[in-house]
Amino acid sequence: MFQQAEGRKVEIREHMRDGAGQVTMLHCLTGEQLPAKCRLMAQITLQPGCGIGYHVHTGETEIFSFLQGEAQVDDNGTKRICRAGDVLATPNGCGHAVHNAGEVPVVMTAVIIKD
Repeated sequence: MFQQAEGRKVEIREHMRDGAGQVTMLHCLTGEQLPAKCRLMAQITLQPGCGIGYHVHTGETEIFSFLQGEAQVDDNGTKRICRAGDVLATPNGCGHAVHNAGEVPVVMTAVIIKD
């Protein structure tokens, strides 16, 4: 299946998971386009000062592949810095938060797979 960039759904979320500011999600595939065990595949952009608040995943795993910028991450209680090229996987029962404290947007691909 091929999805043109112009046809992708853009979603803006305010204070996602009680995080700061806005999160822009550019969905790669949606609904029936996604494989049965995949709940989300999107490119996420966090402008400076914005983030996704801490939350725990239940019955699923989320994978972030960082493409641009530098993010402060709470990786299930461990503080990390993630940069372009880094990957963060949060398995079932674990949690994470991501915040852009830098001066350029943080861009990452997010995939959520149902366990």
